[in-house]
Amino acid sequence: MSAKSTTTGSNGFSAEERAAMKERADELRAEGKKGAKKADGLQAVLDRIAQMEPEDRALAERVHVTVTAAAPALTPKTWYGMPAYANEDGKIVVFFQDSGKFNYRYSTVGFQDPANLDDGDFWPVAYALQQWSPAVEKKITELVRTAVS
Repeated sequence: MSAKSTTTGSNGFSAEERAAMKERADELRAEGKKGAKKADGLQAVLDRIAQMEPEDRALAERVHVTVTAAAPALTPKTWYGMPAYANEDGKIVVFFQDSGKFNYRYSTVGFQDPANLDDGDFWPVAYALQQWSPAVEKKITELVRTAVS
């Protein structure tokens, strides 16, 4: 079944969550140049998520909440038009690619070189994501925490 026709079990961000993220972006802008850059990155990610098809948007919103909770030191920004999260050096650690980006049947959560996921000579760096669940949230949380460790 394609990601376009599945449900995520999530209604996405609540009005309260959206308001809190907007307030946080405003706070970051008020902190000065560095804070403004973070706020602009956060706003770009939220804007990109808002442009997605409903099924992808609900997944992206859950990924955003999970990544920012698991690794608050990562900075949201867009990367090749995708929501992404960078380390303090500005290098992308994790990203979300919606299924609509390249007309795939599933969305993807992927990791770049700075992610500390190395496991011998062969390990996964991207995961297909079709539906959100507590098990998916747990796995993504574990991967993100390991990636930034």
